[in-house]
Amino acid sequence: MISLGVNSVLFKNYDFAEAARLIAACGYDGVEISAIQGMCEHLDLNRWEEQKEELQAIVREHGLKFLSMEVASLADERLIPAFQAAAAIGIPVVNVGPGGKSGAQADLEASIANLARLSDIAASHGVTLCVKAHVGNAIYNTPTTLAAMERIASPAFGIDMDPSHVHRSGENAEEALPAVIGRVKHIHIRDCKGREQGPGPIQLQACGRGDIDLYGYCAAMVRAGYDGPVVLEVIGASPEHAIEEVTAVAAESYGYLNACLKQLGAR
Repeated sequence: MISLGVNSVLFKNYDFAEAARLIAACGYDGVEISAIQGMCEHLDLNRWEEQKEELQAIVREHGLKFLSMEVASLADERLIPAFQAAAAIGIPVVNVGPGGKSGAQADLEASIANLARLSDIAASHGVTLCVKAHVGNAIYNTPTTLAAMERIASPAFGIDMDPSHVHRSGENAEEALPAVIGRVKHIHIRDCKGREQGPGPIQLQACGRGDIDLYGYCAAMVRAGYDGPVVLEVIGASPEHAIEEVTAVAAESYGYLNACLKQLGAR
């Protein structure tokens, strides 16, 4: 069955214990812990060994599980400790972006080569490295995702299929998913209005608020037999957002996704 989770970046202005408490209260099965330098470091990769037992205890206390970690960076000095931390803490997936620029063939070649190298390092630690197609980056749509899939053989490499980026790249996510589902090992999910470059205010990223056919996307997942994590990733929370506001985004999205997946027999 599909597991639902929340990326803790939504709760960037609160500590991880509070984030986990509220994520569990909303009904989620697990959490993606944010280790995004300069944005949200609930997991500090410079001192993960100090944090390990506390983080594990927090997750256990609230009946959650670690679904993934988001690092974003492709730098070795970030990813190698991320793989070490993931293996030690019990986090199966590390998520990154592809880097580079859309439409630049040299950037696409470099991104694929680097991801292949990093996937081998992930494999040595027993974890999976996932990359998403990202608006503006070298891998940004179905053709560029397929290019990476074709050239990266490592079983430790996977696709993080985020419908909002595919939608904003001009494709319909529910139609794009079947082409890549064979290597999809993680799904970031959120909604958005229109196909503009930014994801919009946090409230409009709540699942069901925007223009993406997320029910159709869930149906495509289920038809393909996907049974991995589906993690709400909402960015842009600021200190001006009260804790009730960010929790409402998580709760509303859980209700929508859980209802869709129950209707489809996947929850």
